[in-house]
Amino acid sequence: MTHAKAFWTVGAGRGEIREETLARPGPGEALLRALASGISRGTEALVFAGRVPTGQFEAMRAPLMGGTFPFPVKYGYSIVAESDGLGRVFVLHPHQDRFVAPLGMCVPVPAAIPTHRAVLAANMETALNLYWDATPLAGERILVIGAGVVGMLAASLLARVPAAEVTVVDINPERAALARRFGCAFALPEAAPGDQELVVHASASEAGLRLALDRAAFEGRVIEASWYGDAEPAVPLGGWFHARRLRLIATQVGAVAPPMRGRRTHAERLATALALLENSAYDALLEGPTRFDDLPRKMAGIVAPGGLCHVVTYGT
Repeated sequence: MTHAKAFWTVGAGRGEIREETLARPGPGEALLRALASGISRGTEALVFAGRVPTGQFEAMRAPLMGGTFPFPVKYGYSIVAESDGLGRVFVLHPHQDRFVAPLGMCVPVPAAIPTHRAVLAANMETALNLYWDATPLAGERILVIGAGVVGMLAASLLARVPAAEVTVVDINPERAALARRFGCAFALPEAAPGDQELVVHASASEAGLRLALDRAAFEGRVIEASWYGDAEPAVPLGGWFHARRLRLIATQVGAVAPPMRGRRTHAERLATALALLENSAYDALLEGPTRFDDLPRKMAGIVAPGGLCHVVTYGT
């Protein structure tokens, strides 16, 4: 029998390390040792605060999470681990030092990608699905509102579209250097350009959504990538919304986007996301690291607004 330790959220803003005993891996399973995990700040902040709406308990379950919402819950979905037979793999699993996972959920990490950068794979998968939902066109004017991890990953992909003009908008002027790192322009909200054919909203704020609708061009597409938890933002569907024939499109990673549905499985999409992380520029989206054993006393600060992807390390 193998003993393991996992991070559990046990109340609003309170976490603890719990021990558990793992069963021997069965056919088609592997016992894995964690190397690093990533804290997906937006979603995990809402889970840590107990802000998952009752009606979304089932939809918000992570693949291998433990417990039930709101508490106690073992949550997370971005971990890099290893085993003697598999090497390094990425798994959608909560923060835990050892665990058993189905082999079908263990996606090999390319040798060229450092372990810490590989924890961005879940967020890159979200950005890739957003890209497929957005169906960007060459030469489009594109606005990305919200320079968090998902916003910046999406901007980095959209900046590869031929002749596209991509502007990242954020309330933090320090994100300008980050935008330039990925070949994008930067603007504060009040200076955000208008007449944008494609607008991606990833700020998880009502003000950001209002700005997205205001800056969209005639028949523009607004891709809503934010998840608000139990908040209920007011959506301004008056004004120019109908006159401009705007399209408000939800994107969510639980299903493969329609343009690629039936052509790519979830596992293939995740493998593509990992391959996209070969660029060392993505290291700028990482913060930390924090030792796994320190999570109970540091988690509240880690998930505070304004940060990027925080890396958790395991072992010595």
